[in-house]
Amino acid sequence: MVSTQTSTKSPKLKLDFKDSKYATGRRKTSIARVWVKKGTGKIYVNGKTMDDYFSSENHKMQIVRPFEIINQSTSYDVRCNVKGGGPTGQAGAMVHGISKALVLFDETLKSTLKTEKLTTRDSRAVERKKPGRRKARRSFQFSKR
Repeated sequence: MVSTQTSTKSPKLKLDFKDSKYATGRRKTSIARVWVKKGTGKIYVNGKTMDDYFSSENHKMQIVRPFEIINQSTSYDVRCNVKGGGPTGQAGAMVHGISKALVLFDETLKSTLKTEKLTTRDSRAVERKKPGRRKARRSFQFSKR
């Protein structure tokens, strides 16, 4: 018996990113490899459009923020491969990578992006669990009697 299931995967987009700048962004446990080139403002994440990949409006707004700060929201195309972590960490890693790549395009943008703290890696990460505790800092419930 032959099963004829149709695949729900969308075809892999062939994107031409020659003459682009590359940067790596990191946040929590997420790593984003970002390619930025002059274009029309399209953003692709792991072969999908940003709107298909991220469901939260907050994450979409966060990713577009570096372009809005430099007032060129439709001047660059972005291709990004993200792995690790969750959506919040991945969006933060993309912002870090996009900002670093934009600085490679134009050194004059560095001061504006740096004042917004977008070129600096956010080093906050989850604290590890300690022995004798329920979580990293939370103790087990204390019973007096």
